[in-house]
Amino acid sequence: MLNAVAPESRASLHAMLDFAWDTGAFVSTEAMDATGLTRSTAITALDELIAFGLLRELPNSRAVGQYSKGRPARRFELRPDAAVVIGMDAGRSHLTTTVADLRGNQLAQETIELGARQEGSQERRAAVIDAIDSVLRAAGRSRTGVLAACIGVPAPVDSFGRSPEQRDGFWRQMNPDLNELLAEWVPIVRIENDASLAAVAEGAAGAAVGLRNFVVLLAGDRLGAGVVVDGRLLRGAHGGVGEMKAFDFVFGVESAAGIGLKLTDWVVQAAAAGDIPAGHPLSGLGQEFLTGRAVLDLARNGDPWSRGLVERAGALLARVTAVFGSLYDPERVIVSGAVADGLAEVIDVARTRLPTELDLPAPDLRQSLLGAAAVATGAVSAALDAARTDVLRLGADELGWRRAADM
Repeated sequence: MLNAVAPESRASLHAMLDFAWDTGAFVSTEAMDATGLTRSTAITALDELIAFGLLRELPNSRAVGQYSKGRPARRFELRPDAAVVIGMDAGRSHLTTTVADLRGNQLAQETIELGARQEGSQERRAAVIDAIDSVLRAAGRSRTGVLAACIGVPAPVDSFGRSPEQRDGFWRQMNPDLNELLAEWVPIVRIENDASLAAVAEGAAGAAVGLRNFVVLLAGDRLGAGVVVDGRLLRGAHGGVGEMKAFDFVFGVESAAGIGLKLTDWVVQAAAAGDIPAGHPLSGLGQEFLTGRAVLDLARNGDPWSRGLVERAGALLARVTAVFGSLYDPERVIVSGAVADGLAEVIDVARTRLPTELDLPAPDLRQSLLGAAAVATGAVSAALDAARTDVLRLGADELGWRRAADM
């Protein structure tokens, strides 16, 4: 069993591992050219990564018909099945858990809804563990095969994976020391704000690929933002960079309630005040049918009264986007989350209003194509990033995934 990699050899190993992680089967000369390592250093690094359980050696170039003359080149590839990573979108009312291999290929995914009996801290901790164990069984894997895990929560999260105290206790309820809970058996653990993970997803596989300055806005029940400036995901001392409580004090916004929730509130208020026109499809319906989604669907089908609420929501979104534009000067603001799928018309309205809302050039306002999957996708991506960064720091007692892979 190997001990943790010595610091003096870690740089060459990391260079080789990064190359292997980003490519398919390769020969040693390709690895040398890509990493700039000498032949002896490259071969040593490759052999150490094989011993570590992350690479495997393939039949040489002669065996696969690529040999012409001289000594046949050795061939290698990453072992994507050497371990798995776990990504979880741990929302207030649901847990979406994904197991993926080291290439990010999804092996299993499950979503469970959380009830009132699971709102306490201990109950939430138990639900998280149960969800992970269940999806591991579905993937045909076990805890010993897990290398890294990342969980996204609707709360600020600091660099240690902790959420700060809050007046109503909600943040700690959403993140009841999940880092410590998972660290009992997962070698590498990362807890993040859910909007930050949506930003990771958009940067890796969504509407922000190739950008270095962007904001991802989760706009469902509550506003939350993942902010990337100069290529770095911003966090803050307590993880509060994307916390939107400040919108309580912004004229024209007045709260951190999300666009979807605002639309629902407006139509419910209109019904209570008798402001929904007689004969309108929403007139006389029970409150459970008066939803933002219903308003968006009607507006999309040409209903003028619902269109008025869409215009109002667009004005609100323009003001929110302008605040981000003034604070962070992003190239793009991306509206994400489950509600984003229905907000195309709201975004169109906001886009036309935005240039008059700020002095800096208006950011490009776009709808996410990842939608409800953004946080879960970002959690898997962040777990993979953490695995790549930290795997070579693990000690012998943290390498249970190697034993599982070698069975």
